[in-house]
Amino acid sequence: MSLLERLRAEIAHTGPLTVAEYMHRCLHDPHGGYYATHPALGEGGDFITAPLVSQMFGELIGLWAAEVWMRLGSPPTVRLVEVGPGDGTLMSDMLRAAKVAPGFLDAAEVWLVETSAPLKAKQLERLGEGHWAADLSEIPAGAPVILIANELLDCLPARQFMRTDSGWAERRVGLSDESLAFGYTPVPPPAADLPEGTAGQVLEVSPAQAAFGQLVGERICVDGGAALLIDYGRGEPGFGDTLQALKGHRKVDPLACPGEADLTVHADFPTVLAAARKAGARTAILTQGAFLRRLGVEQRAAALAAARPDQAETLGRQLDRLVSPDQMGELFKAACVFADGPVPPGFEEAK
Repeated sequence: MSLLERLRAEIAHTGPLTVAEYMHRCLHDPHGGYYATHPALGEGGDFITAPLVSQMFGELIGLWAAEVWMRLGSPPTVRLVEVGPGDGTLMSDMLRAAKVAPGFLDAAEVWLVETSAPLKAKQLERLGEGHWAADLSEIPAGAPVILIANELLDCLPARQFMRTDSGWAERRVGLSDESLAFGYTPVPPPAADLPEGTAGQVLEVSPAQAAFGQLVGERICVDGGAALLIDYGRGEPGFGDTLQALKGHRKVDPLACPGEADLTVHADFPTVLAAARKAGARTAILTQGAFLRRLGVEQRAAALAAARPDQAETLGRQLDRLVSPDQMGELFKAACVFADGPVPPGFEEAK
């Protein structure tokens, strides 16, 4: 029985699902979820991430991690953690670039937090070695953590609420003539301080994103280190329906093919970083374009083009994709969670 058929039967028996419940099932159902069964990344898949756009992205993140380690005093052991490591390209590029930092790779204990069996297999094939965990809490404590999460937050489920003339109503996935359909149930969002809103506006609330921010903040405060969270999303509180499904690099109806498309929402950076600060950590945020420029992406592109003139045009397109405001430069944000002490590179003047 397909995931669609099982969802229809479940909804008919127990009632509509919240958008967050629906997202979780579509992405992680063990017998039909997208990531559990057939994630497809890259040009020939359903979506592409920055590490797959250009090696420059991973190289700069690797140098960033090495510099964080040095600013921590070059401890003899550091947990280098990637949460949601995709096919392993980012970590592979990071480790290759970080070879230039004497002692860093000897100190770095590489951990990958992954729940997808197909992706874990790709990571193992690409990296050859490392440590894997299904949750951040499984990684041993007692050493500083340098954590990277690129396009993870957008996969963490969110609930959706619409402001109506009579108050808030939660968007749910139900049935209409045996087809999946959206509907609304009057219920207030689970938050103490809500924006006023006007009729028709949609508010997204992601307890999963907030919980991740809190967990990262707690870990950084206890063991020290820094976390770098890069994703597309909003840097200020606001409204908007950002639920989308991607299949073959095209947006499709989120209800049309559950489990066969990647399902995401925008990262809610204000909520994630507020949760980290509540845990005692410090935070800062930049656009991806500003962050990569501060790390020297333009200089790196120029150096690569000088070494390979035949690739100059391609490198220019890659650079544009990563930093231009109309590409990934503005919509994507780079947020940092860190403990007291030296501010991680790139965020010295960020708020």
